[in-house]
Amino acid sequence: MAGYVLAIDQGTTSSRAIVFDGAFRIAGVGQQEFPQLFPRSGWVEHDPEAIWASVVDTCRAALAKASLSASDIAAIGITNQRETAVIWDRATGAPIHNAIVWQDRRTADLCRRLVEEGAAETIAAKTGLVVDPYFSATKIAWLLDNVPGARRRAEAGELAFGTVDSFLLWRLTGGRVHATDATNACRTMLFDIEANEWDEELLRLLGVPRALLPEVKDCAAEFGTTDPALFGTPIPILGMAGDQHAATLGQACFTPGMTKSTYGTGCFAVLNTGTTRCHSKNRLLSTIAYRLDGVTTYALEGSIFIAGAAVQWLRDGLKLMERAEQSGPMAASADEAQDVVLVPAFVGLGAPHWDAEARGAIYGLTRNSGPNEFARAALEAVCFQTADLLDAMRRDWRGEASMVLRVDGGMVASDWTMQRLADILAAPVDRPVVLETTALGAAWLAGHKAGVWPGREGFAASWHLERRFEPQMSPVERGRKLGAWADAVRRTRSTHSPLG
Repeated sequence: MAGYVLAIDQGTTSSRAIVFDGAFRIAGVGQQEFPQLFPRSGWVEHDPEAIWASVVDTCRAALAKASLSASDIAAIGITNQRETAVIWDRATGAPIHNAIVWQDRRTADLCRRLVEEGAAETIAAKTGLVVDPYFSATKIAWLLDNVPGARRRAEAGELAFGTVDSFLLWRLTGGRVHATDATNACRTMLFDIEANEWDEELLRLLGVPRALLPEVKDCAAEFGTTDPALFGTPIPILGMAGDQHAATLGQACFTPGMTKSTYGTGCFAVLNTGTTRCHSKNRLLSTIAYRLDGVTTYALEGSIFIAGAAVQWLRDGLKLMERAEQSGPMAASADEAQDVVLVPAFVGLGAPHWDAEARGAIYGLTRNSGPNEFARAALEAVCFQTADLLDAMRRDWRGEASMVLRVDGGMVASDWTMQRLADILAAPVDRPVVLETTALGAAWLAGHKAGVWPGREGFAASWHLERRFEPQMSPVERGRKLGAWADAVRRTRSTHSPLG
């Protein structure tokens, strides 16, 4: 066996499959976008069948581009968009409704009611999460209450719930395995992250039948084998982690204090806090970073809902550019005399504000403002939001934190954006040679479990720096920009914001 591993990276806007060889190099890639569905303002859905079709197609494409067959693959690792909820029929495998995406805001009223009833403290103590539509539990409740007959069928054990990883695993194994891993389970708002089990009190509180839920395994575990009809030969599925957890592994952030930030549709910063859970006092999430060999490693996480999606909006919604990669050069050409600030609260504000009902706003427009200024505002918004997260992390984490941020995701290919990020953070930003760290993390889980890839120390030694961006902006300019951002956020918050 040459150490080939297939990683399935099922994201919010596209599915990718990547074959890595034994030296962690990419041997073949398949990628396919799928439709985003917006049935109402603030609602975001995906067709689970479109996701499934895209995963099968991209896996076959990756194998073909690598000139390999299924028999050459030691194992499959799965990583996925988190919190997105799917419920399907156990007998047929057919979804009972479109998937409700993590960005969806339809359960804001239910979340507000939970807070008013005093449930927030219990939920935070058990799950490390804040009460927000972002997480899966209220999406499950909505599906059970709004799809005819769903609650009765769920209580009878006829239906199965899963985040996207579970749905894919069910389909990949021909309906033989209903399971998830600890990192995906911990994002549902139903999982006690210290007891490492589904919590009966939370299930009653949210009205979720226990019969719906998958078995929870370590991130590297026996998840079954693929149906032979899919790829010709059964392939073991040995790794699974939510996308941000997989990226943490792919960035080799195994040491407490190490921090990574992923820039895709959203932005997610994760600080490894070791085997001790850190309770945030600054509205960050306390979450499971990964669970290996039964040992749980925890993290602080800051979640930003809109990062690359703001550039996608400029491209597809406003038609200000033809390709997303044009945003960096456009930002570099923006008028320095203008202070256009975009608060991209298109689906609310995430950490540390957690305002589900805020909506996007632009400040500082003049008659001279044009596409370049909009591009700069969209990219700077990502940097400002990251600064908010890291500031909260520094206030929460008492251990020794690295002052260097490891970055990954599609947006980090932009030199302008990474330089502006270093400037706004007043800290170095490290971009690795391998940018596909989310897929690489999932592949490492599977490859290590299969015995064809090394353990943590050997894998960490393979991480290589492509470029370090050092801060260049003056403290006065940085302070002025951060002040303008803070003012814009204050103006944008809704009247229901927990921060006033």
